[in-house]
Amino acid sequence: MDRKQLIDVAMGRIKADLILYRAQILNVYSGEVLNGEVWVKNGFIAHVDYHEDIEPRGQALHTIDCGGKFLIPGLIDAHVHIESSMLSPRRFAEIVLPWGTTSVMTDPHEIANVMGVRGVEYMHDSALDLPMRIFIHVPSCVPSVVGLEHAGAEFTTKEINHLYGLSNVIGLAEVMDYIGIIENEDRMHSILEHAMGKGKFIQGHAPFLEGQMLSAYRLGGPESCHESRSSKEAVDKIRVGLFVDARESSISRNVKDIYAGVKDFRYFDRLTLCTDDREPEDILTEGHMNDVVNKIIEAGMHPIDAIRSATYNTARQIGREDLGAIAPGCVADFVLTEQLSNIQPEMVFVSGKLVAENGHLITPIETKEYPIESENSIKLKKLELDDFKIKLPIQNGFLKVNVIKYESHKFSNTTVEVEELEVIDGELVLDDNLNWVAIFNRHGKDNHAIHLVRNFGTKSGAIASTISHDSHNLTIVYHDAKDAYQAYVQLNAVKGGMCAIYNNEIQTLALPLAGLMTNRPAIDHIHDVNQMKALMRKMGLVEIENPLLRIVTLALIVIPYAKMSDLGCVDVIHKTFIPLFVD
Repeated sequence: MDRKQLIDVAMGRIKADLILYRAQILNVYSGEVLNGEVWVKNGFIAHVDYHEDIEPRGQALHTIDCGGKFLIPGLIDAHVHIESSMLSPRRFAEIVLPWGTTSVMTDPHEIANVMGVRGVEYMHDSALDLPMRIFIHVPSCVPSVVGLEHAGAEFTTKEINHLYGLSNVIGLAEVMDYIGIIENEDRMHSILEHAMGKGKFIQGHAPFLEGQMLSAYRLGGPESCHESRSSKEAVDKIRVGLFVDARESSISRNVKDIYAGVKDFRYFDRLTLCTDDREPEDILTEGHMNDVVNKIIEAGMHPIDAIRSATYNTARQIGREDLGAIAPGCVADFVLTEQLSNIQPEMVFVSGKLVAENGHLITPIETKEYPIESENSIKLKKLELDDFKIKLPIQNGFLKVNVIKYESHKFSNTTVEVEELEVIDGELVLDDNLNWVAIFNRHGKDNHAIHLVRNFGTKSGAIASTISHDSHNLTIVYHDAKDAYQAYVQLNAVKGGMCAIYNNEIQTLALPLAGLMTNRPAIDHIHDVNQMKALMRKMGLVEIENPLLRIVTLALIVIPYAKMSDLGCVDVIHKTFIPLFVD
């Protein structure tokens, strides 16, 4: 920022590059909406002139008449995993920019679990020349919990410190090992103390924590949490000083419940908004951060408070006073919209340049290739049909087994229940709501684990995925081992992705970039996604809004209470393994 030059523009000694005039300008500092114009020089705001005149008062190389419409700061996503869009960073930018998202805080721990430091560097470097800001939080938990799963890498303070040197790295990503903090385990505390010593913002992850456990987690150093699913969670977390990143993702839609809890608070300074995990089709049809803002307005929040929560509050969260506001010295990121209560961007500006208009990019994002995009990240040992079966201790009779049980068809939290199942000719008899789940390490290790899962939603066939938070090992849910084997063959051939098999019908979604993403345009990718969803619904996944996402959280061993890893069934709270057979 050339402050002297900006001062000259503000004083009218030299022309601005751009003046946006006849706008209703939202001031996030005062909560006012005032008529006026904004002067821009070299990507920064030099002056905001509030007045009722029809013509601009300043001089500029270019002027834009806003026609009395609302000018608000560019929208900022407080927490997102770009990998969850299944698109590369450049393809992701293509579809979120037209919706007014000008900055995102991304946690690339998905690709970090597959490709380590190189994966994070790719997410950073491939976004440097984009017409939006992609800020990186360095993954804190790779793997998510040491000793309970094997990922493709392990991050210590050494790897994290190296990544802190990247220009767009601003903090430490969500600290998922909340039990490690609460129990004062050395590994997590060394990472946190290192981050605090570097002055880095620390993202949190504290599902269902309350009381003493929540206080203990806050004391450990995390400053935010996007894992609030209820009104009470949001209230408790704001009261202890955490930022609550109200989430509206393709998996979890929590904004309405969160606002119901905090709506009577006097201050909303600790409320921010995020998408976390949002699919391309949802982005293209519903929107991105503008949709999250619109949803919380529909829930009853005043539009100015809602927009402030998606702009200024988020910028303050990460210590960036030059973002999220329309004021002298701030970056010139704007969204022009006809209404404050329903943000539908007509123009989107980044650093004073018009980048999108009426839902379309002004200039296509340049296609670039990176070596990591063509690598095969699937390092599975050669599997045989018998690898999908488990040897039982009896040939006939009854066995007591521990079964992972989904509490709902709509949510990812699970419990474990003991069931007595019949064994005939060495095989367990499974009813329609009971499936096998197998996880195979795809990062070069031979280990795998098989267990049982109830209420997954499918009654036959097989679903397989290399998107499997957070280790992204190969996860397969199946009724018959033959289907599971065929799904493995399909995914191994396309360098990863998702596969569904049902009544001899096969759908494969190829995601060759780390087994998580594609470099194809979003619209082409969505066509294949919809075919996959259609088959999954035939298989029984009809109650969950997005059937594609059912399997991806089955291995999420930081969400209570029982999940799967390549080492076995994990008791999330106690950090122990639950055997399949009951003694």
